[in-house]
Amino acid sequence: MQTMPAHAAHHNDREIETLEEFDATVAARGTLAGYRVQAVDLTDRTRELLSTDTAGAVFLGCPMRENAAAKIRTDGAMVLPPLPDLPFDPYRGLLYTPDELFSSLSERGYEATPDARAYAWLQQTKADRDVLSSMLRAIHDDSVSDALDELLTGARVVGVMGGHAMARGTRGYADAARLGRELARAGLTVATGGGPGAMEAANLGAYAAPHEDGMLTEALELLAKAPGFSPSITDWATAAFEVRARWPRGGASIGIPTWFYGHEPPNPFAAHIAKYFANATREDGLLARSNAGVIFLPGAAGTLQEIFDNATPNYYESRGEPTPMVLVDREHWTERLPAWPLLRALARDRSMETRIALVDRIEEAPEALKRLGG
Repeated sequence: MQTMPAHAAHHNDREIETLEEFDATVAARGTLAGYRVQAVDLTDRTRELLSTDTAGAVFLGCPMRENAAAKIRTDGAMVLPPLPDLPFDPYRGLLYTPDELFSSLSERGYEATPDARAYAWLQQTKADRDVLSSMLRAIHDDSVSDALDELLTGARVVGVMGGHAMARGTRGYADAARLGRELARAGLTVATGGGPGAMEAANLGAYAAPHEDGMLTEALELLAKAPGFSPSITDWATAAFEVRARWPRGGASIGIPTWFYGHEPPNPFAAHIAKYFANATREDGLLARSNAGVIFLPGAAGTLQEIFDNATPNYYESRGEPTPMVLVDREHWTERLPAWPLLRALARDRSMETRIALVDRIEEAPEALKRLGG
């Protein structure tokens, strides 16, 4: 089974994103000249900052003592100070974890979590049309993209798309979870839109991959007690954290949600959450990184949009070779929302024609993906 690539091994070696990396760099290189230090608390590293060359370095949102900040500015470094009143860090160096986004859930409920507070901030600043706020959102989203690329270096990523309305306790949800488990056990990194429904199910399946088969059956039963995120996100998320507490050390997968749909919470089964303010950046980022192909479960407008967002670069080969696309549920994609006939017409006589498939049942999807070269 594939493990997620190690973070530190792959990122730009001029970027410092943890205190451990900061200490190691100062010890080994004796200089910080030209480095980029992202969101590292340097309050207790005054001695190192005062005695180390920082010419041309950039410090993004790093708390530090005033005398250290004055000295490194004199060196010619750029210092963009932390913004303590924001409910998020625009300069963050790493992706979110479920524990971070849902922090304080058990004590004060979902409304008090950083995830809910970031959504409330977005609603307020969107209405104000404040240029500083829109700039901070863009910086944040760029930092998230950078962290996502670093994490996924060398990974074979398969996207699983599907609607948020699929309830826990349904057959569809259980099937989607088994799909995620099978893909993860085949050595693929599962990436979803990071929300509830089909997305949560696929992340849950990847989480279940290292455990015995019976674990998923029991987890599905526990989760069915809170079938959806409405009426209570707190109850819905609490049930997921109970599953994680009972079966720790699950398999890692990726969730890529957005605060644009902030009424939909991220699911706690994705180990790494790349949450964006801009939905367009998030959509494109999710599909562009699914280099081993995408499986589309039944969904509505959002899933339909993703099918054609994925088909366009495959049609023009703007990202190189077309990647596999597997649509699941013949009736859904030919009768209810007839995306398949259009996709097939689009693919005719192009190299993407051999990279698309329609299957009846979710159990057939992994084999179809393999057949298409995913």
